[in-house]
Amino acid sequence: MESLKIKETLKSIPPKPGVYQYFDVAGKIIYIGKAKNLKKRVSQYFHKENHDSYKTKILVKKIVEIKYIVVDSEQDALLLENNLIKKHQPRYNILLKDDKTFPWICIKNESFPRIISVRNYIKDGSTYFGPYASYTMYRTLLDLIRQLFKYRTCKLSLTTENIKQKKFNVCLEYHIGNCLAACTGLESETQYNQTINNIKQILKGNIHDVKLSLKNIMKDFASEYKFEEAQMIKEKIEILEKYQVKSTIVNPQINNVDVFNILNDKKEAFVNYLKIIDGAIIQTHTIEVRKKLEETNEEILQIVIPEIREKLHSNSPEIILPEHVELEFCDAKIIVPKIGDKIKLLELSHRNLMYYKQDKLNRSLTEKKEEKVSSVLEIIKKDLRLKENPAIIECFDISNIQGTSVVASCVVFVNGKPANKEYRHFNIKTVEGQNDFASMHEVVYRRYKRKIEENAELPQLIIIDGGKGQLNAAVDALKELNIYGNMAVIGVAKRLEEIFFPDDKYPIYLKKTSQTLRVIQHIRNEAHRFVIGFHRDKRSEKFNKSILNDIHGLGDKTVAKLWKNYKSIEEIKLADIETLVAFVGKSKAKIIKEFLNNF
Repeated sequence: MESLKIKETLKSIPPKPGVYQYFDVAGKIIYIGKAKNLKKRVSQYFHKENHDSYKTKILVKKIVEIKYIVVDSEQDALLLENNLIKKHQPRYNILLKDDKTFPWICIKNESFPRIISVRNYIKDGSTYFGPYASYTMYRTLLDLIRQLFKYRTCKLSLTTENIKQKKFNVCLEYHIGNCLAACTGLESETQYNQTINNIKQILKGNIHDVKLSLKNIMKDFASEYKFEEAQMIKEKIEILEKYQVKSTIVNPQINNVDVFNILNDKKEAFVNYLKIIDGAIIQTHTIEVRKKLEETNEEILQIVIPEIREKLHSNSPEIILPEHVELEFCDAKIIVPKIGDKIKLLELSHRNLMYYKQDKLNRSLTEKKEEKVSSVLEIIKKDLRLKENPAIIECFDISNIQGTSVVASCVVFVNGKPANKEYRHFNIKTVEGQNDFASMHEVVYRRYKRKIEENAELPQLIIIDGGKGQLNAAVDALKELNIYGNMAVIGVAKRLEEIFFPDDKYPIYLKKTSQTLRVIQHIRNEAHRFVIGFHRDKRSEKFNKSILNDIHGLGDKTVAKLWKNYKSIEEIKLADIETLVAFVGKSKAKIIKEFLNNF
């Protein structure tokens, strides 16, 4: 059952990329997910009628709170989700398995370094670039450096001694032009390391420096009249000029830092915290401060920063802040950035503060609504002597006119409001003629037999539109299902608004101004409206079909043929005589037209 709190959160979630977290009643994270559009993705969980998996249905039932983190791009969301899942290991991320990791480009710490792809960062002295949330970016970079430079891909131990002893021979990679055969001494270690340095610069995004280096080499070749070699270098420069680095992950050079930002209002302040490890956001927290005096940003941060760092066991050597703050008993370096990646982190933190503040406002409004609803349910519980608050109320009504087209309705109210999607119509199947008691028994039995089979939640209160007879019929149905006593059942007589209880000879009367009576009347009227509409439709359908059967000269086959091609009597009446002739023949078409024109 979707709570008001969740409904209000869904309204406030922005259509931005980010990560969402679902919490259970114990306040524990049970699921973390990513989204290009947070609002659209999170809403799907609660607005979808039939979920693709049983596990998703169970997950949604356990969610009592939603939190989310807004980021700059979908790639950032991928990285953040990955790190948060590794840290918190939510229960439903294990059941709904999503254990992917992101690749790094690693330049090995060895003679004639290899360039390899890895999934895990290991502190082995090698140089790592990434992780790359975008597989396209990752493949593009690998393809680019392979297109521009020649380097080895083998696992040979290229020590100086092994090369001097000529232990290796050239391989296919040399013959097809992908390697210069450093293993045989055809390329010096100095030349090879220059290639590796250029590759490092590209992976860092320093395209300009690599282009300058290549242009100098091209000029040297040209001055020596080595025009073919110069042309090859020129083509590499053109490739670089067409390529633009569009890395959307946090700069991997930003390592082990804490980011704090503040939003200071008149009566309260909000402080947001982001923890950055190896260029990835792995932790976030927002704290609310109720102000006693008109404390400044610095005064608030002096209190909050040490508290958060201690609570989250952070020992980051660098703290990024929007303004300088003197922090006692803190050895971390304070950075107040003006440009670059670090100022972008502050901007990201500020956006999360704005969304948190809006969420707080929405939560406050939700709490007031929930208090009001809870108060009404408490009054109903007291007035009707119930064991628990009637969060779910279902009401049944029977409709018939002179025993024809007997139908029934069931309307559902959740927390005092109509749950229209849960409304149900019933055609009476086992009762012939006008028998409201038997009809009520049938629909109540069918309704709760199905709920039991589907393991669906039962209501706390059932309202039967009618007196003792209908109420007793409903009670008998519940007893047959062995669920009588699991919920309260009352009957409401229309005439004097008498409220009957099972096994109670005398009804009770609520004051006309009673809030409980107003709620009961609202639910009963809604059930009546719903069933009357259904009954009208059934009578109209039956009436229309009976008209054709009253036309002398038309058999059952002709009537069936007409209903197959026309949706209503009016449509048949407006049809051209030529069209009717084509369906039923000239004589019957004439009979139909004369009868309906005089009808």
